[in-house]
Parts: sequence; C-alpha cells; structure tokens
Amino acid sequence: MSAVRPSVATLAVAAAAVAPPAHAHLVETGFGAYYDGLAHVVATPADLLAVLALALFAGQRGTKAARWALLVLPLAWLAGGIAGANAPAVGSLPLWTTATFLVAGTLVALDASVREPGVAALAVAAGLLHGWVNGATMGPAGASGLALAGAVTAVFVAMALVAAEVTALPAGWPRIAVRVGGSWIAAAGLLMLGWLAKGS
Repeated sequence: MSAVRPSVATLAVAAAAVAPPAHAHLVETGFGAYYDGLAHVVATPADLLAVLALALFAGQRGTKAARWALLVLPLAWLAGGIAGANAPAVGSLPLWTTATFLVAGTLVALDASVREPGVAALAVAAGLLHGWVNGATMGPAGASGLALAGAVTAVFVAMALVAAEVTALPAGWPRIAVRVGGSWIAAAGLLMLGWLAKGS
C-alpha cells in the first residue's frame, strides 16, 4: 500500500506539470463562443448561486415580482457585461459577487416581504455587478460578444424556469423547501466569505 502512494503522487505531479493552462473565467465547450457563455454561468458558482437565489426570491414574492425580475436581470447583466468589457482591469470582485448571493439567499430563507420594485432593484444591482465581472473577466480570456450573449441567455432561462416553478408552489412544505434552499445558498455565501477572509 505504501509503495502505491508515491507512484500516484508522482503521476499527479507529472500530470500537473504538463497540463495546459486553465481558464478560470472562460469555459471552453468546443461548440463556440455562445455555448461557452452558456456554460460559463453554470460553471461559475457565484453567478449560478446569484441567479438561483434571485429566482427563488422573485418566485416567493409572486408572479408580478417574478416577471419584473425576469425582465430586468438579463438586461442588467447584458449592460454590465458590455460596460465590464471596456474595463478589464476590474477583475473578478469575489467579495461583492459573494455578497450578492449571500444577501439574496438570506432574503429567501427569511421569506422577506419585499415589494415588486425592491425585487426588481435587487435584480438590477445583481445583474449589473455580475455582468460587469463577466465582461471584465471573459474578454481577457479570449471571449467574444457571443459569449456574453450566451451568459445572458443562461441567466434568462434559469430565472424563467426557477421563478415560474416557485410561483406555482402551494403553501406548506414546498414553500418551506424553498426557504431551506435559500438558507443553503446563504450558508455557502458565509463559507465563501470566510474563505476569502482567510486568503487575504
């Protein structure tokens, strides 16, 4: 058993030494820039958790709030992405993107009573921030405008599907399950903030 461990470690070091460079902010699917952008949202935890938390929250607040969030989140994401592409020096802003899904997840867990304009404002703020980071980080990695379009499409589809499902849920344990999901997202945000604080 002890003879196997050094050979596995040697193989791991050798594989790491010859591995191609990784692109932390550009997922390469092999299907083109548009699909790279689609995959980017799914493969970026901060983006995915922010969209899921916002969709859960908008769905909790009812059909009208969900429709407003569905309209403004992708538009704000696109506007932020275009602006961020012109400011690539901004970087990934992990503290702010983590705070986005932490706050949204907390609102879901609390089932906070926020009116439609407040839900829309939160969606706009999150969309601008995450879109800005997408534009600022995807451009230097070689992404085109199609990648941003793919990311915006993924945001729209995820928001539409999740928010629609939540609005249709009956009272009782399904609504409680949504709040539990929000608490898990908030907990992930707290863990991420702790990790960021430890690394700084």
